[in-house]
Amino acid sequence: MFEELGEKLEVVIRRLGGRVVLNEESIEESLREIRKVLLEADVNYRLVQDFQARIKEKAAGREVIKSVSPGQMMVKIVYDELVEMLGGSSQPLKFAQGQLTVMMLCGLQGSGKTTTAGKMALRLKKDGRKPMLVPADIYRPAAVEQLQTLGRQLDVPTFSPSDISRGVSELVKDSLIEAGRIGVNTVLIDTAGRLHIDREMMEELIEVKNTARPQEVLLVVDGMTGQEAVNIAQTFHQQLELSGLILTKLDGDARGGAALSIYGMTHVPIKLIGVGEKLEALETFYPERMASRMLQMGDIVSLVEKAEEKMDLEEAQRLETKMLKRGDLDLQDFLSTLRQVQRMGSLESILGMIPGVGNKLLKSISMDTKRFKRLEAIILSMTPEERARPKIIDSSRRKRIAAGSGAAVQDINHLLKQFDEMRKVMKQMGFFSSRGGPGTRAKGITPFFN
Repeated sequence: MFEELGEKLEVVIRRLGGRVVLNEESIEESLREIRKVLLEADVNYRLVQDFQARIKEKAAGREVIKSVSPGQMMVKIVYDELVEMLGGSSQPLKFAQGQLTVMMLCGLQGSGKTTTAGKMALRLKKDGRKPMLVPADIYRPAAVEQLQTLGRQLDVPTFSPSDISRGVSELVKDSLIEAGRIGVNTVLIDTAGRLHIDREMMEELIEVKNTARPQEVLLVVDGMTGQEAVNIAQTFHQQLELSGLILTKLDGDARGGAALSIYGMTHVPIKLIGVGEKLEALETFYPERMASRMLQMGDIVSLVEKAEEKMDLEEAQRLETKMLKRGDLDLQDFLSTLRQVQRMGSLESILGMIPGVGNKLLKSISMDTKRFKRLEAIILSMTPEERARPKIIDSSRRKRIAAGSGAAVQDINHLLKQFDEMRKVMKQMGFFSSRGGPGTRAKGITPFFN
């Protein structure tokens, strides 16, 4: 996510970090570059102006710390201001103490509202809560059936309205009674959307809110719509007094304008972000982690959390033990590592959380997840000796492997090249030390690569 924004900020930040002296002229030059990058990312103009003014004020009045260069100090100021622009700190979901918690999801059609309801149900279930889905969209064809299908897939109860002709308000009342009867403690109401905001929709949403009295009124908004997402959020907030925002499709948002503008223009916190199509692809939003990733500083905390949740620790331990002895990896380890990473998301997203891995480096080792099965078949078509010693794979062996895996020889060449590049990246980052053991390693993440 935010590849385009990250690439441009990376260039500016690299220049900033190398400055030995910061005077008024160099500060102005840096601010012009940052301003251009943010405006190109579709960040609201007024917010960019305010952002620029605050950085200038802090940079001019900041005392120089002996152990930190002026350029590094400027980078820190930019980071702090980005965090504030994104909301300052993470805001957790609110739950009622000792009684039923109700969360109301609203938004326009196409924002990913129904899928997000399913993602939230899965997330709550993993956290030990007992959620129930309520399909309050009685207008869109098959909307009720879609939510019921998600409920069955997740093994989460879904309310089945008996008579939709009674109206949405009565449907919500019945669902709350049903929630009490079956003993759930969290209700997720998936409300109706429209292609655009109209009075009829808003009146119905206000009625649902008054009936359900939710602890959370969450707007689901498509992060790829840029400034339009900000306008939508402002209108919904004026009418409903939103308690939080959920930005979807951030995995496809290269610019990041919505995420950087929406809090500053509404002062409604972003609570969750959708980062993929899978039901597990819903994450808590942390402003400080997002700012760090935007500035190519990595996100080690999120990486460790993903590792703890998704990794096969026994396999990771085996790989680490092997690396401690050999200081290298072979194609079998490569396959095992990729399988581990696949559980956590794309290879690019994982490496993007590691400090120092820039966008250009990521592009050089890009991994299309749709091709993973083919790569697996190629490696499994190799002999144990070939997996252990890839250098022995000559042209005749490549033809045999291609025939056995149903791939082309070019695919074999590409895999071996990709494997070589991955090893180079690891060595560049210090994962292999000169004495055969791991080099500079972030505690808790080494097993992915060793």
